[in-house]
Amino acid sequence: MPDKQRQFFNPPLHGQIRPAGEVKRENPITEDAVVGGRLRLQQPARGHRVGHDAILLAAACPARAGERAVDLGAGVGAAGLALAARVPGTAVTLVEIDSRLAALAAENAQLNGLAARIDTVVLDVGAPARAFAAAGLDADSIARVLMNPPFNDPRRQRSSPDRQRRLAHVAARETLVTWIRTAARLLRPRGTLSLIWRADGLADVLAALGPAFGAVTVMPVHPKPGEPAVRILVRAAKASRGPLALLPGLILTDRSGSPTADAEAVLREGAALSIADA
Repeated sequence: MPDKQRQFFNPPLHGQIRPAGEVKRENPITEDAVVGGRLRLQQPARGHRVGHDAILLAAACPARAGERAVDLGAGVGAAGLALAARVPGTAVTLVEIDSRLAALAAENAQLNGLAARIDTVVLDVGAPARAFAAAGLDADSIARVLMNPPFNDPRRQRSSPDRQRRLAHVAARETLVTWIRTAARLLRPRGTLSLIWRADGLADVLAALGPAFGAVTVMPVHPKPGEPAVRILVRAAKASRGPLALLPGLILTDRSGSPTADAEAVLREGAALSIADA
């Protein structure tokens, strides 16, 4: 999301920057408060930083107490931890390919008192089924999957020179298909996938979901009233024949740039979005 919308996020706690054992010294970490201070996250000072997308994704996931969810490409754990904080009793596995970020995600679970319900796995989302099974993630066993895949196509958009930012944001179009196939394999029948994507990539998302998912529900995310959507939140059910549904959009700020009440409820108060109940 644009930097001007970062008023939803608190500044680093006490303004402190401190080195992390799993992060190179030339890239120390900050400890930041998000969701109105309800969640504290350690993250690298440079490279990919947690933004609105992760919190919106967590708010879009319809997890219930007693269910198990998997956050694919979890980074430092923002979406999965926000989900666990919102839904007591939910167990969440964070899957992240970068061992340094996965270490921070595990530390963040401890930092927020959620370690008893959080597992962290260092694994490529595109790894074969046997690798997931070895990590305790069997096929047809998960109630909810959430993911924020890299969505900038290097053939169409300029890549960042920063490696971590590239990994978080840039991937070929085929990456989306791979991630959705992994989600389909993990989910039990009627289990749900929640994802966030570029609004102009809706056709790609629908095409990738088609073979395994139905009951696709889409919520556009608009920066201001009257402006085109910049993101879409999508929920789909495995092995469902339900029809496509398009929900009213979420508007982040009013015409003056102040956060809307709906956006404040999600990004500062940790509320769920209506797509989590639709």
